[in-house]
Amino acid sequence: MNIANVLTMTRLAMVPLFVVCMFFEDPLWRFAAFTVFVLASVTDRIDGELARRRNLVTNFGKLADPIADKALTGAALVVLSMLSELWWWVTLVILGRELAITALRYAVLRHGVIPASRGGKIKTVLQVVAIAAFLFPLPAALMIVPQVLMAAALLVTVITGLDYVVQAYRLRRDASGGVTALRPHPNAQDSS
Repeated sequence: MNIANVLTMTRLAMVPLFVVCMFFEDPLWRFAAFTVFVLASVTDRIDGELARRRNLVTNFGKLADPIADKALTGAALVVLSMLSELWWWVTLVILGRELAITALRYAVLRHGVIPASRGGKIKTVLQVVAIAAFLFPLPAALMIVPQVLMAAALLVTVITGLDYVVQAYRLRRDASGGVTALRPHPNAQDSS
């Protein structure tokens, strides 16, 4: 354990606290949920910087950091949908994309690593900002702000998901020497 991993574990531990705060109707509890979410999101940035700067990158951190990130954003999206503040289809699209891309990255791991793209980092920031805007107790007249932010986050989430699929295809194709799965089997009949 090092300071970066401790911050990652702290972020993971903040998820249940965030969820509990969300289910109290008092505006102070909502502000507490917002504060916990923002603090947890900030630890993501800090632990990554510390790990890189101080050479504290560990296999545990490589595994735990994305789990903590997805647990935090996933819990926020699900709770917002449960409270009827965010459409379920938005939550399902975002969570589906996150799970599918994570599975895809592991599936092509033997061919190489798909690094986090600039678009993927923008996606993460947009998701965090959009969720934070939904969590902050805004007056009804300003609720268009989180909706616009979430629409932008959703759009970038889908576009970057498609980009990762293309990267995975290219990685697999390049690893097999440029030969794709569309090559006919040697015993196949020529239908042309």
